[in-house]
Amino acid sequence: MNFKEIASLALCSALALGGANQVAMAASPASDQATKAAGVQAEPNITGVWERDPFPFDDDGDETKLVPPPGGGPDLKEPYASEWKALQEKRQAMLKAGTPLVDASTQCLPEGTPGIMEAIYPIQILQNPGQITVLAELFMQTRRIYMNAPFPEPDDLAPSYYGFSSAHWEGDTLVVQTRGVQQSVKFYDIPHSDAMTVTEHYQLIGPDKLRLDVSVEDPEYLQKPYTFRWEYKRNPDYRIPEYVCDHRLDVINPDGTVSFGGAK
Repeated sequence: MNFKEIASLALCSALALGGANQVAMAASPASDQATKAAGVQAEPNITGVWERDPFPFDDDGDETKLVPPPGGGPDLKEPYASEWKALQEKRQAMLKAGTPLVDASTQCLPEGTPGIMEAIYPIQILQNPGQITVLAELFMQTRRIYMNAPFPEPDDLAPSYYGFSSAHWEGDTLVVQTRGVQQSVKFYDIPHSDAMTVTEHYQLIGPDKLRLDVSVEDPEYLQKPYTFRWEYKRNPDYRIPEYVCDHRLDVINPDGTVSFGGAK
C-alpha cells in the first residue's frame, strides 16, 4: 500500500468516526429531554409552603365549641366507641365552662401522624431524592418520609410520634404508608393499637393545589378504616416563623384543667 492509499484510508476512517459521533451527539439531547420529561411527569413537584384550603378552624369564631374530627370521626369498636364519645362530651362541657381539659397541644407535644398534616398552622414540604420532609410551624415539628424504604421488622420498629413512613409514586400520586406510631399519640383523642397503619395519597389537583386522602386501618380498634380528605393551597410568599412552645400563658392545673393567663 502506497502513501496515497494509506492517507485515503485514514481520511475515510476519520470521517466515519466523526459521523458516528455526530449521530450520538444528536441523539443524546433528545434522550435526555425524554428522560427528564418522563421524570417530571412521574414525580410532580410538591415542594412549598402549604396551608389548608379552605381554612376550617374559625368558621364561626366560637372558641367554646370543640372542633369535630374530620370525616365525621371514626367507627370504633366497643368499648372504645363509648369511651371516646364520653371523653368528647366531657371535653366539650369543660371547654364551655372555661376550664378546658389538658391535651397534647397544651403540653407542647408533637401532633404525630396524621395530625401534623392537619396544618393548623402552615406546613412546608421539602421534596428531595430519597426523602420528603414535612416541617410544621406549630411546635417546629419535623416529619421524615423515606422513598422506597423497606419497613423495619416489627421488633426493630421503635414506636415514635410520627412512626416510620415509606413512600413511592404511583403515576402522579404519592403514596405514603406509616407504621409504628406510638399509642400515646391520639389524633382527636382516638385510641389505637401499635399495629395501626396510616396510608396517605397525595395528588396535585392544580398548579398550587394539593389533595390528601387519608386512610387509618386498625382492626383491633376500628370497625372499618377511618378515611377523610384534606386540601391545601401553596403559598409561595409565606415564610414559616419560629414557634417556641412555653407555658407563660397556659397553666396546667393539678386537676387536669388548663388556665389561660394564670393558675386557678
